[in-house]
Amino acid sequence: MRKGTFMRWGVPIAAAAVIAGAIGAGPVVAAVSGDPVLPERSAQQLLADAAAATSKSEGPPPMSGTVQQTASLGLPALPQTGGGSPLSLLSGSHEVKVWYGAHDKVRVAMPTQLAETNLILNGDQMWYWDSGTNTATRLKLPEGGERPDTSATPRPEDLTPQAAAEMVLAQAGEHTAISVSNTAEVAGRPAYQLVLKPKAAGSLVQEVRLALDGENYVPLQVQVFAKGSAEPAFQVGFTQVTFTPPAAENFTFTPPAGAKVEEQKLGAHKQEMTDEQRAQEKEAHKAAGDVKVVGEGWTTVAVLPGSLEDLAKPAEGATPAGEDSPFGDRGEGDPAALIDSVLKSATPVSGEWGSGKLIKTKLATALLTDDGRLLVGAVTQEEIIKAAGVK
Repeated sequence: MRKGTFMRWGVPIAAAAVIAGAIGAGPVVAAVSGDPVLPERSAQQLLADAAAATSKSEGPPPMSGTVQQTASLGLPALPQTGGGSPLSLLSGSHEVKVWYGAHDKVRVAMPTQLAETNLILNGDQMWYWDSGTNTATRLKLPEGGERPDTSATPRPEDLTPQAAAEMVLAQAGEHTAISVSNTAEVAGRPAYQLVLKPKAAGSLVQEVRLALDGENYVPLQVQVFAKGSAEPAFQVGFTQVTFTPPAAENFTFTPPAGAKVEEQKLGAHKQEMTDEQRAQEKEAHKAAGDVKVVGEGWTTVAVLPGSLEDLAKPAEGATPAGEDSPFGDRGEGDPAALIDSVLKSATPVSGEWGSGKLIKTKLATALLTDDGRLLVGAVTQEEIIKAAGVK
């Protein structure tokens, strides 16, 4: 398992964000079902409680537990990139262990068959430990002590259901029918379960189920179901959790005797960018500002400039192939090979708007037009083609 694997859990969580971003805003009505286990609360009350629990400035309450993420998105066959690739997290089941004491006391561990990797943050000390290679890497801040911009890199606490739930709760509303049950149980804890169903027929999402802890309203599990599927296409949740402050020793780390000790500076790649790379980054920021949104609610489609050549370029901030990232993993994978693999499953489509290639999965549809646009949404083929006609 490569060192940066756990940091890539933001990939499937970002997929959930695309779906969450399709939900509007407004009042809802709750329907409580089942034999009461927890005190009855309306959907409005629970939405407010959950939003408060996920948006506290100090972060979630102290806790420790095991988080499991599973994905069955119906993606086409992808090129083999190794266990540390984010692509490996788009299917199958993956597990991490989390200890959270405060925003500056975090530990995340990803066990493998014969080893374990750990990221430990304790105040101004950050270590990465890989037992498989017997290597301890001390991660140092750039000179001046200013933390680098890591907005494109998920924080350890982003690996929990709270992160996915926050993106859902921020948008829930008038385009969504919401009901609540007070009889659910997740990780052995009584929980309320909010069920969010899109009102629009053009959405690929059947429903999103959000389980909230019955005591502190912290999200315990998020499940996204595609239409026509009995099992969730995407799920992230605790299989075990304890809401007590983790012991201090969980956040202390001393390299074992005989371990190889290395140092890496966070933000080093940013500081060493060439003029050409800076120009590319400026161009990427400009392109991001050109994103247009068509539709509303669950049938929202994002439209952005995009060509095969653009998609084949490495993502902004990505570690170049063969080089070490600040978190110890090595850049790998050929974007062009990935795009080629995905396009093999694409269907040629055309209309008054022009022509292009359509890619469908359980929860998302993408259209790459020949006139240089990329349209993406958790919508049906009909909806995305309709959006393509909006110039």
